[in-house]
Amino acid sequence: MRDLPPLLLPLIRSNAVGELLAWLYLHPEKEYSTTDLARKTGISQPTVSREADRFIAAGLTSERRHGNLRLIRADTDTIVAKPLTDLLAVTFGPAAVLPPLLQPIPGIEEAYIYGSWAARHANQPGPLPRDVDVLVVGSADEDELYDAARAAERILGREVNISRISPVSWNADQSDPFVTSLRSKPLHLLIQQRSTP
Repeated sequence: MRDLPPLLLPLIRSNAVGELLAWLYLHPEKEYSTTDLARKTGISQPTVSREADRFIAAGLTSERRHGNLRLIRADTDTIVAKPLTDLLAVTFGPAAVLPPLLQPIPGIEEAYIYGSWAARHANQPGPLPRDVDVLVVGSADEDELYDAARAAERILGREVNISRISPVSWNADQSDPFVTSLRSKPLHLLIQQRSTP
């Protein structure tokens, strides 16, 4: 069964294409292996490789080989680079921008996008999201989360709201209407720390 075009940006063929391009264009200084992109997006490595072939053929990305490693980066010297970057920032940008900003903050066990952006990403119809709502599970410092939200806003061009909840409340509190509501609606996973034995 073919995927429907994503509601975040119906011009793009799939969420996979949008997320891959967002990672590449919103981090143009970096080059990624197809394995890195697969890990960051949750998309299979063969799919990432196929899409990378298409991006290169269309002149959207460049490729460098280092032994068996295939390294890909956005081609920012094209006429479409700036408008494409802007468009990706306001559509698929949250999935590519928030993880690197949140990852270094101690005390985050999980982080999700919820609300209208997560609903559009899950192809639920509705208006374009005006803001991005993020839930952080853990004990992260509120000031560091605030700073991450402001940094994300500068890149994404929209308001970013980060709420923090304790792991106990998130995992055990079935009576909290906020938690119950969140769990019943689409969530887009940004970070999930693996516990070390």
